[in-house]
Amino acid sequence: MMKFVFSLFSFLALATTAALADHHAGKVLKLPGKDGPGKGKKIVLVAGDEEYRSEEAMPMLGKIMSQKHGFDCVVVFSWDPEGKYIDPNNQQGLVGLVELKDADLMIIGTRFRKPSDEEAAHLTEFMNAGKPVIGIRTATHAFNGPQKFGDSIGFGEWGRKILGEQWVSHHGGHKREGARGVIEKENADHPILNSVEDVFAPSDVYGVKHLTDEDTILLRAAVTETLDPASKPVEGGKNDPMQALAWLHPYTAPNGTAKGTSFCTTAGASVDLVSEDLRRLLVNAAYHLTGLEVPEKADVDYVDPFYPSFYGFIRDKEWFKGLDFQAEDFGLGKSPQVPDPKGSPEWNFRPTPK
Repeated sequence: MMKFVFSLFSFLALATTAALADHHAGKVLKLPGKDGPGKGKKIVLVAGDEEYRSEEAMPMLGKIMSQKHGFDCVVVFSWDPEGKYIDPNNQQGLVGLVELKDADLMIIGTRFRKPSDEEAAHLTEFMNAGKPVIGIRTATHAFNGPQKFGDSIGFGEWGRKILGEQWVSHHGGHKREGARGVIEKENADHPILNSVEDVFAPSDVYGVKHLTDEDTILLRAAVTETLDPASKPVEGGKNDPMQALAWLHPYTAPNGTAKGTSFCTTAGASVDLVSEDLRRLLVNAAYHLTGLEVPEKADVDYVDPFYPSFYGFIRDKEWFKGLDFQAEDFGLGKSPQVPDPKGSPEWNFRPTPK
C-alpha cells in the first residue's frame, strides 16, 4: 500500500508538472546558457508593460546573460486573452511564471500587471524563499489590483515593499529630458559598479522619495537638457538633490519569515539599454545577487543586432495583433524591429537599423 501511495503521488506530481509545461509551451523564450560563471543558475526575465518595450529589452538581456555569462535564461511575456500573440497591452496576460519554481533570480520590467491567481502564486513562492529580484523602470509599479501576494503584500504595494519604491512621478520632462547616471561617492567601490562609468537613459528621471537608510544607493540621476547622450545637466533646482537611479534594497517575504535582496533602477526602457554601461550595471547586479564574483569588466556586447523602438503608449488595438509576435521570434539569431510609436521624438543614437 505504501509503495502504491508513493507511486500515485509521484504520478500526480509528474502529471501536474507536465500540465504546467503544456500550459505555457511556446509562450516563453528559453535561452540555455553556454559555459560561463553563471552555469547552473537560472534567471527568469519578466516582460509586460505598455510603454517602455520590455518585450524587446528582456530577450536582448537574456541573450547576453546566457550566451556570454552562462546563465540559463527564460523570458516570460504578456499575451493576448486568447494566447495567440504577445500583447504588452493586456494587463492580465502574463503566462509562464511557473518558471520561477527553480529560478535563482528574477528580472522584472512589468507595469500595472494583474496576473491570475495561478501565476501570482508562483511569484509568491519565489519571494517567500527570499530569492533575489532585479527591477527595471516600471517595476516600481509592476502590479496593480486588489489581490495579494500571500497574505501581506497587495499587488499595488509590490514595488514599495520588494524594491523599496513605488510610482511617484516623472521628475524629468517626459520625452524631452534624459538622465545621466552619477555614481554615489560613498558606494563607488561596490562591485555592481565595476567598469560602470557612463550610463545615459533617454527615458526621463523618475521621482524617488521612499528609500531609507537601509537602502544602498549606487547611482543618482542628473536630469539632462535634451535626449542627446552628450547633453548637459539642466541648471536650477531640479538636480538638487538628484534622484536615486539605482539602489539595493532588503525586502521581507510575504510570509514574514524569509529575507531577500533586490536591485532596482528606474532606467530600463528598451532605448535606454543602448547604453553599454547600463547593460553592464544589470549584468553586474545579476552576478552579485546570485553570489558570484562580479567581473572587472563584463562583456555586454549584443549577441544579435538590437534596434529598439522608442518608448510610448500604442493605443491602436490592432497593432500587436498585426505584429503577431511569438516568443520564438525573439530567439537566438533573430532581431525583430518595429517602427517607433506615433509622436516619438527623433532619436538617432541607436545602432544602424537593418
